[in-house]
Amino acid sequence: MHNDTIYYTSVPENLDLDAEAQTADALAAIDKLLDRLGSDKRKILDATIFLVDMADFVAMNRAWDAWVSPGFAPVRCTVQAQLMNPKYRVEIKIIAAK
Repeated sequence: MHNDTIYYTSVPENLDLDAEAQTADALAAIDKLLDRLGSDKRKILDATIFLVDMADFVAMNRAWDAWVSPGFAPVRCTVQAQLMNPKYRVEIKIIAAK
């Protein structure tokens, strides 16, 4: 955190899950961190989602849409990237206000 702005990158903990479940897992970790810092997902300003396989976009989006607060969706972009752990299907980077 810097100047009441939170910077965080979330990865799934359970790497045996499919892309939708890994996304939900990473989003749950974001919820926990934001809560611990006195913020919540409605205060996310920007999100970047990294997917290993763009074929997982629809599955990732189902988890995202189920998670995001209606009326508070942050700016978001999704890119295809090779991630550091070959079992990661998704990685999510956020910037949030405190």
